[in-house]
Amino acid sequence: MILYHGSIDLVDKPEIRKGDVFLDFGVGFYTTTSYEQAERWARIKMRRHNAAFGYVSVYKFDLDTASKVLSIDNFETADEKWLEFVVNNRKGVPVGDMKDMHIGPVADDNVYQSIRLFETGAYDAEYTVKKLKTEVLRDQWTLHTDKALSYLKFIEAKEIG
Repeated sequence: MILYHGSIDLVDKPEIRKGDVFLDFGVGFYTTTSYEQAERWARIKMRRHNAAFGYVSVYKFDLDTASKVLSIDNFETADEKWLEFVVNNRKGVPVGDMKDMHIGPVADDNVYQSIRLFETGAYDAEYTVKKLKTEVLRDQWTLHTDKALSYLKFIEAKEIG
C-alpha cells in the first residue's frame, strides 16, 4: 500500500513530533492514501510558513504485516465515535487506550465547521454525523509510535512549487 505525507520538508525519515497535539488524531505522523490530500496539506503548510516549495513524500506501508503486530483503530466512517475522538484530540484531551495507529476520515475545513458547531452546542452529535455524511471525506493514517513507523518505508518525494 502507498501512503503520502505533505509538508514543507522532504521527510525521508518520518518521526513523531510531540508538538502537534491538537490535531484530529492527536500526536503522530500523518499520512493519507490520497496524493491530492497530501498535496493539499503541503500547500497549506507552504502558505502558513510562506515557503516557496513543499513536498509530497511517498511511502510503502505493509498493512498486512503491521496489522498482525500493531494496535490499530480504524474509523470506517465519520460516526459519533470518530466525532468524539476528533473533538477530544483537538482539545488536547486524548480518549481511550493509546494505539499504535489510527485510520479514518480527515476533518477538513468544511467538516471542521460542523465540528465547531457541535462543540458550541448548535448541533447535537446525531445531526453533526448526518451532516458529515454529505461531505467527501479523504482518509488519514496517523502513526503514533516508533513501532508503527518501522512499517513505513520511504520511496521518493515530489516537489510542489
